[in-house]
Amino acid sequence: MADSVAVVILNYNGRNFLEKFLPNIIQNSNPHEVLIADNASTDDSIEYLKTNFPEVKLIEIPENLGYAGGYNYALKQIQNEFYILLNSDVETTPNWIDPVISLMQQNDKIVACQPKIKSYHNKEYFEYAGAGGGFIDHLGYPFCRGRIFSHLEKDEGQYNDNVPVFWATGACLFVKSKAFHELGGLDDRFFAHMEEIDFCWRAKNKGFEIYYCGESTVFHVGGGTLQAESPFKTYLNFRNNWLLLYKNLNKEEFKFIRKRRKRLDILAAIQFVAKGKKSNANAILKAHRDFKEMKKHYTHSPKSGLKHADIFKESIIKSFFVKGKKVFSELN
Repeated sequence: MADSVAVVILNYNGRNFLEKFLPNIIQNSNPHEVLIADNASTDDSIEYLKTNFPEVKLIEIPENLGYAGGYNYALKQIQNEFYILLNSDVETTPNWIDPVISLMQQNDKIVACQPKIKSYHNKEYFEYAGAGGGFIDHLGYPFCRGRIFSHLEKDEGQYNDNVPVFWATGACLFVKSKAFHELGGLDDRFFAHMEEIDFCWRAKNKGFEIYYCGESTVFHVGGGTLQAESPFKTYLNFRNNWLLLYKNLNKEEFKFIRKRRKRLDILAAIQFVAKGKKSNANAILKAHRDFKEMKKHYTHSPKSGLKHADIFKESIIKSFFVKGKKVFSELN
């Protein structure tokens, strides 16, 4: 199994994270290969790696291509059977790799999988980006087992299972290399955020499966590149969510959802203004403008994108904010 797995860390100005977490990753990943793909960092990341970790293969990307483009560039140069796309701000645990790989080897249809993602700063709780496996509602809003909006559950063993999910997090994404390339990799135009959801949705539309493996655990810092309230992050999330829907729904489904989503996005912008965050509200408006231009490069899915049984058929917004359902087990 050792030669079949490559742990690939995409780095952008993350020298501090590399110093903090790379020794842990190398130790817990042995005997699997660990590589760094540097996304044209402007800090001293490359010098630090060459001086302190000369044994780690370094792929230097000539410009910052974002999460999606950066990984697409790097993974074309890596021949292993399994890729693990790992954020630089992740602390791993002993034996974090093999249970996931074993699960994926048992079923040819599983093309992507994630471990349990817990908070590095509060290790009894799940972490925002992935938690116990990702899902999405019929309007395109993502959520997780263990995390709905900003509400995080305490890990009490409720998600120690191995189960199919709708999407697996890009913070620690296990993926079969053959399927990754056959599906066209990640969508470069997304740059960052929700590209892993798009990849998983495209995979599911092709009949593949996405899984969560509760036998493996990692701890994620989160927000290492873009802080939660960053207007640019708001822009990417709203723009890419529209691209996600446009690509993976058929024409009728998208038309049905479009008006409802526009109203909800307007409400989100109003909320930002009320909180004194006008730049975030403007980011939503810019996201809509840019989506209208970018959609020219895409076509709708020829088949239903909402047919999957693991799409939440109700509104997660209504369930959370109106009905007060804060944890995954309360959802239908």
